[in-house]
Amino acid sequence: MDAPIRVRFAPAPTGYLHLGSARTALFNWMAAKSMGGEFLLRIEDTDTERSRQEMIDVILVALSWMGLDWDGPVVRQSDFADAHREAVDKLLASGHAYWSTPVPPEERDRTGGRAYDPADRDRDLGPGEGRAVRFKVPDEGTTCWQDLIRGEVSFENANLEDFVIARADGSPTFFLANCIDDHEMGVTHVIRGEDLLNVTPKQLLLRSALGFPGRPTQAHLPLIVNEQRKKLSKRRDDVSLLDYRDRGYLADAMFNYLALLGWGPPDGVEVRTDAREVFPSMFEVSAINSAPAAFDPKKLLHVNAEHLRALSVPELTELSRPYIAEQPWADRFDGNRFAEIAPEVQTRVETLAEVPGYVDFLFLEEPEIVQADWDKAMVPDAPAWLDAVIEGLAEWPFEAEVLHERTFALAEELGANRRKFQAPIRVALTGRRVGPPLFESMALLGRAEVLSRLRSARQRLGETDG
Repeated sequence: MDAPIRVRFAPAPTGYLHLGSARTALFNWMAAKSMGGEFLLRIEDTDTERSRQEMIDVILVALSWMGLDWDGPVVRQSDFADAHREAVDKLLASGHAYWSTPVPPEERDRTGGRAYDPADRDRDLGPGEGRAVRFKVPDEGTTCWQDLIRGEVSFENANLEDFVIARADGSPTFFLANCIDDHEMGVTHVIRGEDLLNVTPKQLLLRSALGFPGRPTQAHLPLIVNEQRKKLSKRRDDVSLLDYRDRGYLADAMFNYLALLGWGPPDGVEVRTDAREVFPSMFEVSAINSAPAAFDPKKLLHVNAEHLRALSVPELTELSRPYIAEQPWADRFDGNRFAEIAPEVQTRVETLAEVPGYVDFLFLEEPEIVQADWDKAMVPDAPAWLDAVIEGLAEWPFEAEVLHERTFALAEELGANRRKFQAPIRVALTGRRVGPPLFESMALLGRAEVLSRLRSARQRLGETDG
């Protein structure tokens, strides 16, 4: 009976989840769903300085936000500490590994620049101050595999150094620990970034030396590059997944967009609000492109805007609440009033963080004037225009369609450009030149409040009235 399909995501707790790591987790998750397998989560926590629980929690929160649920409990690399030690002892006993004394930098001319002396292979050294355990890479032959994404991959063993599998303090290196962990967890498919391509031959050699049956299927994902075609960098680029959440990106939109970095649905429909449900059934690891995938912030913003527009009003209201809660007017927020303007708002915003700025005028006692917008809107004719509008509004029926019709009729009567005519009204009411439809906003504010704000603006303009 075939072993069950098992993939894993094995991040180190660095304090946040990188977009590249999130994409790796997503592809593993979709691979598990598409093959009817299990998606396992393992935290590589052997670096005790960084492996604090709060850092691990960041990873768990980020994955949960993306909706990437894992099967079974979270596994820690430290759970396999005994297996790591046993593997090192077994490799030493079988002659596949040896103790090695480090070579200081100033003495490396004699070792061809190496940090170790290959002659240690035959010196039968034991444990000692500063000594590490190295794996004895075969001098001849090749280590190769059929990669689901890259096809045939081959490494000449002679080009691989004798790599460290246990440090001087006894702790295992990534090469050994990762290999042992995958074996202990029954991982059948290793799907990870191409930056780990040169790690794979070392781990396959370890598996062979330890007598592990079979090999996991390998798939090495393309790099994600920025707009300058450079690899996404923690120092240079905006790469923290949860930073995007905090800036108002939707989890479904991020799922949708990251899935497109190196892969695309066979039906060609890339932006879809049901991506989480539909993409896994379409996904095949072998369909991932091996070329670098370009991270395009503008496309991500577009995808997010499309997902925002597809929300129901209750969904938009609920998702907007954390951003509204940060506003000084949060205690005056009225969900029913918000719901009336929400359909107009969601056609204009691209992130949830923009929502408060489009609706704050409804909940502030006075609009917060953006001075640059005021200066641009309040042209020399603005005082006369506002006077005419104030006079008309005292009598006009207060319905959006009527307000629209009467306001523009007044503009025509005064020989004013429509766009310029409504700008002082909008800024007086909302504080900005851009926002929800003006006349729907006026209807929501009500006659008394609209007149009050227009008169306040007119008073502010008083000193410039000819």
